Amino acid sequence: MTASWFHWAMLSALFAALTAIFAKLGLVGVNSDYATLIRTGMILIVLLAFVAGTGKWTDPGALSPRVWLFLGLSALATGASWVCYFRALQVGDAAQVAAVDKTSVLLVAFLAVLLLGERPSPRDWCGIALIATGVVVLALRR
Repeated sequence: MTASWFHWAMLSALFAALTAIFAKLGLVGVNSDYATLIRTGMILIVLLAFVAGTGKWTDPGALSPRVWLFLGLSALATGASWVCYFRALQVGDAAQVAAVDKTSVLLVAFLAVLLLGERPSPRDWCGIALIATGVVVLALRR
């Protein structure tokens, strides 16, 4: 089971890295908010095809109000994150923007403790501290 989540998490990291590089290249001469809209539209089309093609489509009306609430809040947070990320990429170096963006790892750890009752081990906190240190080092101006 562990290998499964780690495999998907590493793929997520790879695609997040490609997102930064491709977005930085695609933002030349385009407003960052407009670019975010274009990207979001493309994501919607790809995901619709993927969900339909894999037979995972179900009746959205069958989902509970709780699911809709939290997925809606997640969508709002994602949209805000993307708008901010693209604006930062448009004016900053991709490596620095991505490094500062990874402070989300720290925030997730603290929020998971506060809101989800998760309890990272001392080893986990050590890894989180190393990420924090790396973020600070990479975010410093040269």
